[in-house]
Amino acid sequence: MSVSHLGCRECGAEYELSASYVCSRCFGPVEVVYDYADLTTDIASLRRRIQAGPQNIWRYADFLPVVDGPPGPSNRKSSRAGLPSGCTPLIRADRLAERLGLGEVWVKNDAANPTHSFKDRVVSVAAARARELGFETLACASTGNLANAVAAHGAALGMETYVFIPSDLEEQKVLATGVYGTNLVKVRGTYDDVNRLCTELSGERDWAFVNVNIRPYYAEGSKTIAYEVAEQLGWTTPDRVVAPIASGSLYTKLAKGFEEWLKLGLITGEVPVMNGAQAAGCAPVAQAYADGRDTCLPVKPDTIAKSLAIGTPADGPHALDLARRSGGTIDSVTDDEIRAGIRLLAETTGIFTETAGGVTTATLAKLAARGDIGADERVVLVITGEGLKTLDAVAGSFETHEISPSLEAFEREVEGAASR
Repeated sequence: MSVSHLGCRECGAEYELSASYVCSRCFGPVEVVYDYADLTTDIASLRRRIQAGPQNIWRYADFLPVVDGPPGPSNRKSSRAGLPSGCTPLIRADRLAERLGLGEVWVKNDAANPTHSFKDRVVSVAAARARELGFETLACASTGNLANAVAAHGAALGMETYVFIPSDLEEQKVLATGVYGTNLVKVRGTYDDVNRLCTELSGERDWAFVNVNIRPYYAEGSKTIAYEVAEQLGWTTPDRVVAPIASGSLYTKLAKGFEEWLKLGLITGEVPVMNGAQAAGCAPVAQAYADGRDTCLPVKPDTIAKSLAIGTPADGPHALDLARRSGGTIDSVTDDEIRAGIRLLAETTGIFTETAGGVTTATLAKLAARGDIGADERVVLVITGEGLKTLDAVAGSFETHEISPSLEAFEREVEGAASR
């Protein structure tokens, strides 16, 4: 396998592939390091192997931090067992492009994953590595989508799970977590309070906290969105990507996925312009970008986009660096703009997204209105979750007609109202 070791992103210190997430020398974040030397000898063969792989993220196993082989007659307990994730649609959105005055827009709809968000990708990788390391319990701090994914994947694998969420989370996400039989813990506080508790617990319990002590492996799952987009576009990169920012991990790992494959020669093109999107009610990265700072100041979230409501984003500085070196931006949009973004995407593509997707769609609209996007650019809009998870956000945003069962009533109250 290509996975080599863990390395500190700040000082370069190297560590074994254990359940570790912070450098003992400088306290910087550690991430997975690979050695792809054996993969560069025959690119055509590597492409064919990917295309012949399973219809899930494990077609990209050469680029993920797992050691165990695929499931099979002689490997029934493979770490890659469980819910298959990935291989979600990339949809050409011509009506959305026309509405915004753009040339070519594609929507990567990750709501098509098993628990209806991109978090299935990261949990698939985290759970696989956790099993390889001998953990029997999965846990997480979550703003909702991760809670769904950890509970579901744990159920599929027969692992005990503990899920910690803010107590004011959307009811739809709470129900879609508890149904899997997890240990569901509501914490009175923000996501940052929840995360601090889980960090403390990770030192006291022998559990695999997917976004704490297993975070270096977990984060790598986001790269598979970039791999899929490049493969779906015919082994080339898009010109621009618009993606949401919460912790900043998804945003930065998308670029890492493109960069890895470009360096290997698997795909053609250049690293896309990376546009990040945040909700104005929790926009520490967007504010730092606007102020020209390299660090993010903590904020207390106040937004309908609760899945993005992380006031102290761990990868904020790296997101800022990526936006600047790729020629992109990091923008924020209001709650009203988020609701409008949800409607815009639904009305032009038939895709119903949660509030995070409303943030990215509204940001795309803002970029188009500013003239930031060239007429010949190929743009990919990343949609990370399903609209059924945040129904309250669109309640009361459209009109309904209640009539008696007669033609006269229909003509008078529906057609008549439309003509007035």
